[in-house]
Amino acid sequence: MGIPLIQIVRTGAYVMKQRLAGRERYPLVLMLEPLYQCNLACPGCGKIDYPDEILARRLSVKECLDAVDECGAPTVSIPGGEPLLHKEIGEIVEGIIARKKFVILCTNALLLEKKLHLFKPSPYLTFSIHLDGLEDEHDHAVDQKGVFKRAVKAIKLAKEKGFRVNVNCTLFNNAKPERVTEFFDYVEGLGIDGITVSPGYAYERAPDQQHFLNRTQTKETFRTIFAAQKNRKKKWPIVGTSLFFDFLAGNQTYHCSPWSMPTRNVFGWQRPCYLLGEGYVPTFKQLMEETEWERYGTGAYEKCADCMVHCGYEGTAVADTTKRPWKALAVALKGIKTEGPMAPEVSMAGQRKAEYVFDRNLQQFLKETSHSAPAAKQARLEQAASDAA
Repeated sequence: MGIPLIQIVRTGAYVMKQRLAGRERYPLVLMLEPLYQCNLACPGCGKIDYPDEILARRLSVKECLDAVDECGAPTVSIPGGEPLLHKEIGEIVEGIIARKKFVILCTNALLLEKKLHLFKPSPYLTFSIHLDGLEDEHDHAVDQKGVFKRAVKAIKLAKEKGFRVNVNCTLFNNAKPERVTEFFDYVEGLGIDGITVSPGYAYERAPDQQHFLNRTQTKETFRTIFAAQKNRKKKWPIVGTSLFFDFLAGNQTYHCSPWSMPTRNVFGWQRPCYLLGEGYVPTFKQLMEETEWERYGTGAYEKCADCMVHCGYEGTAVADTTKRPWKALAVALKGIKTEGPMAPEVSMAGQRKAEYVFDRNLQQFLKETSHSAPAAKQARLEQAASDAA
C-alpha cells in the first residue's frame, strides 16, 4: 500500500536474502537522526528535551553515510528534530541515494519551500510531512497556529516539482475517528503518494502525558478507521503491510522486533529502539550482538507495555508475511476484520519495572565529551542558532 514498486521489489529481495542466510535479526529501515534540534515544540514529543549543547550537535555527512554503510538496510528514514535545520542535509540525502538506498525525509515542512532546491525528484526520495490531522487538530498537536496551512502549501509545491510526498500522522486518545477519516480524504485530495499512520508512543520526556493511547484504545480506534475504509470505493494510500494494520486492529498477537529499525544519532547507536533510549554503543555490530533484546518489548518491559508503533512491529509483520504470504494475502483481499473477538493480548505478568536512565546517560555522555575545546562547543551553538534562524 502506498509504496513504490521498485522499493517493494528491492526490499523483498533483501528480506529473502536475509532469510536464506539464516538471519533472524536484520535491519529493514535505518532511523538516522542527524540532529535533535527542532523549530517546533510539540507537547507529545519526547525527542527534543535536551540541553543546548546536545541540541547544537550534528552528525557530519561522513558519519551519516558511514552509518548507512555499516547498517546496510535498504531504506533510510531521517527524522529528528527537524532534519531541514541541518545545513548539509542535501549532501546527506544525495549520498544515501547514490548508494541506491530509499530515503524517507521526515519534516514538519516549515522549511521545505526554502530548502526544496537542495533536492532532486527521485524514486529513491520521499518527503514525509508531519500532519496530525486537519487544521484545528494539527495546529493544536504542534502547539502553534498556522503550521497546517504552511505544511499544505509546501506539499502542493513539492508535488508540483515532481517529488514523492507522504504525510505521517500520529494518533492520540483524543483522536475522533470521523475526523481522522475526513483528514485522510483531504490529504488524498492533495495528490499525496501515501499516508503513514501510527499510534503515539508514550515518551517519558514528553510534556503531555495525558493523551497517549493504551493498547485497547489503539485497537478500537483503528478498527473504526478501517471499518470506514471498507465503505469507500477507493482505499486510502496507507503505507505499510496488511498484517501490521491487522495487528493494529487487534487481529494479530505480535512481539516487537526493535532491531528491524535501528537508530543512529548524535550519541551513537541507540539501544534498544528508536523510541526508547536506554543506552548507546559506538558500532552497529555491538548494537546487534550485545543488546539484551529479550529484556525489551511488550510483556518484557514496563515502558513497552502499550507500544504498538511501526518501528517495533512493522518488522514483525514483514517477517510474518515472508514466512506465511498466504496469510498476508488473505488480509489484503478480504480486508481487515473490524468486528468480533480480538487476538489474545501479550501477558504483562512477567514484565520488569521501568528504569529511568535518561539523566544518567546524558551526564555520562557530557562527561565523556567534556574534553571538547570550548571554542568548538561555542561554534556548535552558534551554528545551531544560525540554522534555526
